[in-house]
Amino acid sequence: MVVPTRPSFTSAPSEPSIRRLGVRSSTNIERPIRSQVVLFAIGVLLLLAIPLYLLRTPPEKPTAKTGEAPLGFAPSVPAGTEGKKEDKLLQLAEPVLVKCAPSPTGAGKSGRLCDSVEPIQKSLQAAITDSFDCAPRTGEVGTLNYVLTIDFTQHRVHIFPGASGTWKGPQARRATQCVKRALAAPDWEKLPHDHAYYEIAILATYQPPPPTSAPLFE
Repeated sequence: MVVPTRPSFTSAPSEPSIRRLGVRSSTNIERPIRSQVVLFAIGVLLLLAIPLYLLRTPPEKPTAKTGEAPLGFAPSVPAGTEGKKEDKLLQLAEPVLVKCAPSPTGAGKSGRLCDSVEPIQKSLQAAITDSFDCAPRTGEVGTLNYVLTIDFTQHRVHIFPGASGTWKGPQARRATQCVKRALAAPDWEKLPHDHAYYEIAILATYQPPPPTSAPLFE
């Protein structure tokens, strides 16, 4: 009698049995640990870098927008505060050096033959702009030639309306008086100059104010 032989079974690998039991291999365990270490290191670097960057960056200081007074002049009003109305209705021509001489009656020079007196010119321009409201009100375009004389010997300044402007008479003289009051007081000791006497002219053109939109009542 032949006894039937039983089929032999080979044992299954251990790896699948481990996976069935829910146990991870060492390779799978190391991967999340490494990623966590990298993320932790990045977070530490960020925490250190941000405070260092803030400490090294100085805070910005506020900058003043007001202009400075010309050298040798004490400003009567803050420079650089001209309004928009003046920008639209007032135009100033380039200053002209009419005369530079050793005295008001002495023979002198003019134009480029005179030394640069830019601080005086800037002071006159600022005074004309600041005195905009003193200009004549005619409702038409008008020009006024402001002539400034400055005598370093007598420590005296004078402003009068020149002949080339279309506005003359009492209204023009009233406007020049306003400009003289707005003119910054010269510092005679610090104001640079090569001559004792100067005449400077600036032609100002005034545009008529825009018509009002307010309703008219009879």
